[in-house]
Amino acid sequence: MKLNLTPNRKGIFKTEWYFLLVLPIFVLFLAFQGCNKKEIAAKEKPISDLSIYNLPSKWTTQNGQNIEMKDLRGKVLVMVMIYTSCKAACPRLVADMRNIESRLPNDIKENVKLVLVSIDPEVDTPKRLKDFSIENKMEGDQWLFLRSTEENTREFAAVLAVNYKKISPMDFSHSNIISVFNTEGELVYQQEGLGVNSDATVKKITEESAKVQ
Repeated sequence: MKLNLTPNRKGIFKTEWYFLLVLPIFVLFLAFQGCNKKEIAAKEKPISDLSIYNLPSKWTTQNGQNIEMKDLRGKVLVMVMIYTSCKAACPRLVADMRNIESRLPNDIKENVKLVLVSIDPEVDTPKRLKDFSIENKMEGDQWLFLRSTEENTREFAAVLAVNYKKISPMDFSHSNIISVFNTEGELVYQQEGLGVNSDATVKKITEESAKVQ
């Protein structure tokens, strides 16, 4: 757009600049409204009987925020159960989660949440989880650490088919499973083992993320 600054065009000049300033704001407003409508529509959709969003349990994040599983609705979830004082399997599970995250296409990462759930809530306080996230360079918004009561943790482990047992004051034996949930909280894939090839896991996460409207 060519702007004429001659005196007889002052009024038009001001109008043109006003238009240039207001248009981007209006476009952003429309985009924001569209996102809000999609989020509202997603939350109003009935929750499947197979969804983890039916669980009534309360959880606390590494930032001390209290949430329910249904608050994660709309994201593809990649979940693993660990405990921060673990010196054997858990560091490898954490490495596997970081590897999966690093392999995700950049254009879908905002649709994915990587969730690490503690099986040792007595030790893994929000502060400990926060420190652990910093130590392992898992501080971005895509990373979420959760803890709850022992009862809630056991219930959630059963949903993921994760078995764990305390074998000493500081140690647990546990399953090594990474689970993928679609945006409606339904289990769609599981990766079992340590240091295994994650091609199929990354593919499934990518497929589910592509479905996000």
